[in-house]
Amino acid sequence: MPFLSRLFLSRADHRVIDAEADFPIGYPALAGDRYTRYMHKRTSLGRMLLSLSLLLLLCGCTAVKNGGYAERSVFYAGGNYVGEVGKQVIQGAMYVEHLKPSRISQRYPLVLFHGAAQTSTNWITTPDGRPGWASYFLEQGYEVYLVDQPARGRSAWHPGFDGNVKNVPAQAAEVFFSASSELGKWPQAKLHTRWPGEGPRRGRKGDPIFDQFYSSQVESLASEAETQTRVKAAGVALLDRIGPSIVMVHSQAGAFGFLLADARPQLVKAVLALEPSGPPIEASPVLGGIKQLAWGVSDIAIAYSPAIKEPTELRVEKETNTDRPDLVACWRQTEPARQLVNLRGIPTLVLVTESSYHAQYDHCTSKWLSQAGVKNDLVRLEDVGIKGNGHMLMLETNNLEIARWVDGWVRRVVR
Repeated sequence: MPFLSRLFLSRADHRVIDAEADFPIGYPALAGDRYTRYMHKRTSLGRMLLSLSLLLLLCGCTAVKNGGYAERSVFYAGGNYVGEVGKQVIQGAMYVEHLKPSRISQRYPLVLFHGAAQTSTNWITTPDGRPGWASYFLEQGYEVYLVDQPARGRSAWHPGFDGNVKNVPAQAAEVFFSASSELGKWPQAKLHTRWPGEGPRRGRKGDPIFDQFYSSQVESLASEAETQTRVKAAGVALLDRIGPSIVMVHSQAGAFGFLLADARPQLVKAVLALEPSGPPIEASPVLGGIKQLAWGVSDIAIAYSPAIKEPTELRVEKETNTDRPDLVACWRQTEPARQLVNLRGIPTLVLVTESSYHAQYDHCTSKWLSQAGVKNDLVRLEDVGIKGNGHMLMLETNNLEIARWVDGWVRRVVR
């Protein structure tokens, strides 16, 4: 979310939001006395229950509760020692939480990257306590990797080594995330109906669900270029460790999917870009029209053919007309367009909700990719019958309906 650079307030502190839970795993067993009695009598019921117990033990079947995983582990990816001898710290290490279902039935794991001001708690639960996307995808048989971006959440931020940080004021969160139908100034904002809660304060300060959500917001690095540089390095280290994966990115994390696919095209089996940072070159007027994403889909270097050393070598022009009155005009390359050669052939989804501020401009990211030789599916949720969602789609009342649709896309497209 590069636009938030203008809305963020610098902060010296760095809050950490963490969630820990114990999830016992067990299997059915008979009470001892009854089991013995049945075995001595060799009744049909006893034999059936014994067979079932043996089957459960032999196949490793488990009754998994609270999150759907059978195994959980944590590690850090990337990072390097920096600083003078005797005072060194590791900079750039990325927190990774690995969740494994009781039975892995999907070929590739999912790696989930959160957006600006967020942490991986976005994927675990919703602010009103419903199951999150991590649980859903585990139930579908995916391994899931959740990350906190370097210098964010459980990934250390080191003063004097990492850059300045910024945060999202509560008022900005209300406008862009939770109370858009009342406060949003873009054409689609009035269509937002899916934020959880009820009553006159729904989505506003003082509403307990909004307060839970806003409590999860943490400081982010102020520089998008620094963030992308850190995440690219740590993300490459993660992919090198775990192997071929599907990369899911949301909002500010949008550039990460393209950068990682560019760096490791053989390991990124799909990019699922949920309202990715955009549009290329220049922000929407409702977000101030600031210059951004000079490389088209990123703020740092990505490989084009013919090759370029600086983003100013991209020849660009702005469309004179819009596709629809409620959409912005897009920036594009002049022809012949340089190609994002490493991204070719990687299944790419650009998913847009009906009412988000991204609804005005995510088609521009899709167009940029297409012109650069990257086939992609631009899908507006309202066109597949899922209406009323805003930017924080993984937290809203129909979050699992959207996850189900994404899962279906992966099953149809990814090989």
